[in-house]
Amino acid sequence: MREFKSLKFIALFKGLFRRFGVDFEVMMLILRIKLTMDERRVPTVFNEMGKKKEGNQFLKSLWIYGIYSLLLLPFLFIGENYIFQMSIMFGMILFILMTSMIADFTSVLLDVRDKNVLQTKPVDKKTITVAKTIHIMIYMSFVTGAFVALPLVVSLYRHGPLFSLVFLVEIIFAMLLVVVLTSLLYLFVLRYFDGERLKDIINYVQILLSVGLVVGYQVLIRAFEFSDLNINYSFSWWHFLIPPIWYGAPFEMVLNGNTAWHMIAFTVLAVLVPIVAIFVYSRLMPSFERNLEKMLSDTKSRKPGRHLLDGFWAKLLCRSKEERVFFRFSAMMMKKEREFKLKAFPNLALSVVFPFLFIFNELRIRSLADISEGNMFLFIYFCNIMIPGTVFMLKFSGSYKGGWIFRAAPIERESAAFSAAIKAFLTKLYFPIFLVVGIAYIFIFSARILPDLGVVLLSAILQSLITYRVMKDEDFPYTRSFEFAQDPGTARMIMMTLIIGAFLGVHFIARAIDYGIYVYLVLLIVAVVVGWRKTFPEGWKSDDAKGSSEAEVEI
Repeated sequence: MREFKSLKFIALFKGLFRRFGVDFEVMMLILRIKLTMDERRVPTVFNEMGKKKEGNQFLKSLWIYGIYSLLLLPFLFIGENYIFQMSIMFGMILFILMTSMIADFTSVLLDVRDKNVLQTKPVDKKTITVAKTIHIMIYMSFVTGAFVALPLVVSLYRHGPLFSLVFLVEIIFAMLLVVVLTSLLYLFVLRYFDGERLKDIINYVQILLSVGLVVGYQVLIRAFEFSDLNINYSFSWWHFLIPPIWYGAPFEMVLNGNTAWHMIAFTVLAVLVPIVAIFVYSRLMPSFERNLEKMLSDTKSRKPGRHLLDGFWAKLLCRSKEERVFFRFSAMMMKKEREFKLKAFPNLALSVVFPFLFIFNELRIRSLADISEGNMFLFIYFCNIMIPGTVFMLKFSGSYKGGWIFRAAPIERESAAFSAAIKAFLTKLYFPIFLVVGIAYIFIFSARILPDLGVVLLSAILQSLITYRVMKDEDFPYTRSFEFAQDPGTARMIMMTLIIGAFLGVHFIARAIDYGIYVYLVLLIVAVVVGWRKTFPEGWKSDDAKGSSEAEVEI
């Protein structure tokens, strides 16, 4: 069996593992098998490049993290305000590590496929859990190394060896914090939920983590005050809740000699929290492995809900019985499809957050009364950012093999399946977000923006149609594997996102003209009606369906 250099390094700590009651030889055997099998797994970051090649795809993907690391370099050249520049750097580092952990290694942490093999052997659960954690740590070390190697070398040149040494030690603790806290979070979820509900909860936890990390940047930046070109830090108690500041404090204390009590406290937290988390996790390992077995259990089937709201929307928006059936099917898929939710819902959540972030930032220099008199309500166009990616995802499903039913069923108007999917997306996903943000904006900016909100809503419908026409193919919705969802066509996706700027520009010009917003509103209504009829014509059939019909005639 192949030897791995990472395992040779782990072998140096043989005595430590045995002291904690781990069967070291068995653990090394498990790790060797897992690392061998990993060569078949394609990491998410590499999937997004649309690559599929032989060999260890994970190692081949590390250069992408090296490119990401270029974002860190400017913060090494902005002076010697270490608490600021290193807090921002570690905010970015924690974001990359956490998203990588969520995207690539949650499935490893929660993997139960090997239980049928290992549980029939004399292997204790602690050894299995430690092997699983070390397995993740090996790859997180590769990710971390690729991401910080260049900044580490540059920091040695820019700030000297002491800075680089502190940087290296802090990176190790940050990596431990990410892995262990994520594991503890899943342990908490595993303890209180089981079966299918557990899988749903984990799905939402992953979504909330992804969104929380992005929103966390706004909280982090608020810890600093900007005056002209100077950056000032003023301590507040809630800074203890922001881990990136913990990791910025040791640089300020060691290199700038700032020994304020809060700097010492931040430094202690940066070191102590990962160590305590590791200790707690080691004590809870048996519980984690025991609760993980719930992933194997099947919960009692729940009675399907009546979905009265879906039925209401179907009757209101769909003209034919066939289209209403497809509408309810699409609504159910959006609700039940876990992988779809994992890929689409973070964008939906950000569409709620972003329209308010800019207003909150503006509140630092202006009052809400001043803001309400301006045009900042146009930030509601950020709700439309999620349209291209979500519309594209409508063609994929984890149950794609059931797509044969579309070809077997006597469908009279195939365009009904596609139009129903777009209508379900707009009513089930987009409209609730738009309604929440719109009501909040009316409260802030008053009812004067109602015509503008109508324009934004119609723009979203028109953008959805344009996106569908640009990205469409002949496959029915939900009939393709998510394996092919990794390469949506970068140029087309960027174009579909930038089209929001065109809608915003026309909206801004319309507001500058007397009654222009009402004229624009009427034009959008006409464009949506005409566009819908052109996109989903009566009697439309895909090329595949035409071919199938011709074959049936010949038979």
